[in-house]
Amino acid sequence: MRILFIGDIFGHPGRRMVKEILPHLQGELKPDLVLANAENAAAGFGITPPLVEELLDLGIAVLTSGNHIWDKKEIYPYLREHLDGRLLRPANYPIEAPGRGLYVAETPSGIRYAVLNLQGRVFMPSIDCPFRKADALLGSIPPEVNIRIVDFHAEATSEKQAMGWYLDGRVTAVLGTHTHVPTADETILPQGTAYITDLGMTGPYESIIGMERQAVMQKFLDQLPARFEVASGDVRFAGALLEVDPQTGRALSISRVVRK
Repeated sequence: MRILFIGDIFGHPGRRMVKEILPHLQGELKPDLVLANAENAAAGFGITPPLVEELLDLGIAVLTSGNHIWDKKEIYPYLREHLDGRLLRPANYPIEAPGRGLYVAETPSGIRYAVLNLQGRVFMPSIDCPFRKADALLGSIPPEVNIRIVDFHAEATSEKQAMGWYLDGRVTAVLGTHTHVPTADETILPQGTAYITDLGMTGPYESIIGMERQAVMQKFLDQLPARFEVASGDVRFAGALLEVDPQTGRALSISRVVRK
């Protein structure tokens, strides 16, 4: 089984790149399942209900997110009303937060899978423990669902690595998102879990993590409030392709996928 996970889709440039590249990758890589993080799809901050539907219509099965899921207030009722929907928010937000962080379904060919969305706490909002939440979520998944993909949306490399080792052998993959900078540490951990610290960003790389450079640099200089705009140069598609054994849920390989 092949799973393609697309790194953080950033603004209109990222959405356009997915629309242009994904059909070619579906023909070239032939993924059985396509997943993506889309918390920054709306001008770099959050996502709206129409953009959720736009991305799902491109053939993405499930959208994960992170701390920016709350940036567009119109997504709140959408998350409340679509509890069985294909847009996830990090599961370790308090239970009062709308939405959920676990999705269980099956591919068109009948292979059952689960997607878990968790968020780190180092240099991030102080929310519930992602490690204990992972334990609880895994305990709720039917044992016959062997394919278990975790999007760990976190800032600190150490926390991401800790999650990879913590879940090794219990999930198919722990894939890091949030920093928008792709890492070169893709590996299969000893018990069969695929790991990468960050998938990178699907968006403009002639930027500072997706935003026009000048305003960001100026803010570092004067520390004054600033309005950031999505950049437009050097747009790239970034993600990872997993080869997995559907019978055991173990990852067989992980490779970065980057296209310009």
